[in-house]
Amino acid sequence: MYKIKHLSVRIESDLLKKFKYVCKYEDRSANGQILSFIRKFVNDLVQKHHKIELNEGEN
Repeated sequence: MYKIKHLSVRIESDLLKKFKYVCKYEDRSANGQILSFIRKFVNDLVQKHHKIELNEGEN
């Protein structure tokens, strides 16, 4: 089982408003959309380069 972590992001107010607008248009939460971006980013690296091995103590 995995632990859920919290990630804080600093973002300009206007960009955040636009991002939330687009998320609503796509019927996704902002959190869900960010997780989708992160998963794609990691999967793209793994596809292009190598598997990412994590050590037990890494956060």
